[in-house]
Amino acid sequence: MPVVVLIGTLDTKGVEYSWLRARLQTLGIDVVLVDTGILAPPPMTPDVPREEVARAAGIDLAWLVSQGDRGVAVAAMARGAAEIVGAMHREGVLHGILSVGGSGNSAISTTAMRALPVGVPKLMVSSMTSGDVSPYIGGTDLTMMYSVVDIAGMNRISIRVLANAADAIAGMAAGYAAGTLLPADRPLIGATMAGVTTPGVDAARQLLDVLGYEVLVFHTTGSGGRSVEAMAASGLLSGILDPTLLELSNELVGGVGTAGPDRLETAGRLGLPQVVSLGALDMAKFGPEIPHRFRHRHVHVHNPSVTVIRTNAGECAELGRRVATKLRKATGPTALYIPLRGLSTLGAPGGPYHDPSLDAVLFNSVRNGLAGSSVEIVEMDTHFNDPVFGRAMADHLHTLLVPARAAS
Repeated sequence: MPVVVLIGTLDTKGVEYSWLRARLQTLGIDVVLVDTGILAPPPMTPDVPREEVARAAGIDLAWLVSQGDRGVAVAAMARGAAEIVGAMHREGVLHGILSVGGSGNSAISTTAMRALPVGVPKLMVSSMTSGDVSPYIGGTDLTMMYSVVDIAGMNRISIRVLANAADAIAGMAAGYAAGTLLPADRPLIGATMAGVTTPGVDAARQLLDVLGYEVLVFHTTGSGGRSVEAMAASGLLSGILDPTLLELSNELVGGVGTAGPDRLETAGRLGLPQVVSLGALDMAKFGPEIPHRFRHRHVHVHNPSVTVIRTNAGECAELGRRVATKLRKATGPTALYIPLRGLSTLGAPGGPYHDPSLDAVLFNSVRNGLAGSSVEIVEMDTHFNDPVFGRAMADHLHTLLVPARAAS
């Protein structure tokens, strides 16, 4: 029978969790109730009490309560909850996880959810969902549902929302318990792509498929970059094709869709074979409105939701230094592919961002930064989205992976 973990602060949300547990049980789901509260005693007996959650974080609950610091308590219970659900998954007794609540409970429960592998059903019903949820989701497949009303008792709105959540996690858990949907006999490759690098990455993906790999493509919107780094850290990937680095330019200029300072570092740190390029570093991405400080720049409206600016010489030089610094740390086989005629659909010959002089600043910066390193640099007299370029990257990654596949 599928098992769903219900996790939350039972001292403040006991009524809701009691109702959810009963709903799931009527759907044929076994429920494990985990209490992460530290205030009043819970109104029901949990399967995993708060004392056990605190111990899993290496902390005594009485001491934690005595501190009277909500931030410390949230962080500690989040660590403990992550340990608890991680152990349950490793033991094969967790098929889904559901939580409901506001900011504190969302922080605790989503930390636990992010500790679970991609594919494990994760559902957070939260009053925080109408805002920026990226800190809660990170690079996982966590699903957030807006509660509409606050999680504060049962009413005609909340009961329908919670029923939908229970029904959803029950269905997902049943499907997860039934087993994998696709054969897992091909090595996994993580690849990065944006709309402006799609043709080149598609050409690479298609060749990798022919060569016997399963390719997971991540859209570099910030969450996509975090996802590919998380997948690399999970141990599921055999190699990385990382030709789209738009998140680095967004990070540099303060655009939207950043993946944090660790972007482009996990594969190198772990020694995974990787082929990297400089796709989309000719631009930085914003929403419909460009910040006032950039309005004198070369602005291009990509679509009604996305406006971009052309990276200038100073930014190109700095991006080259950052890419080189990250790649120099790689402990595994690494190749950098440079398309000399442009880095995106906008930067290809005839495109609004085609500027060989600015591209040259980027190329020279990264060449200088990698001088004397073990990173192989391959330059091709074509633009990024020429299928020849994409296939060349794929073929090179294959050559890096063949020795590892033979050894295994």
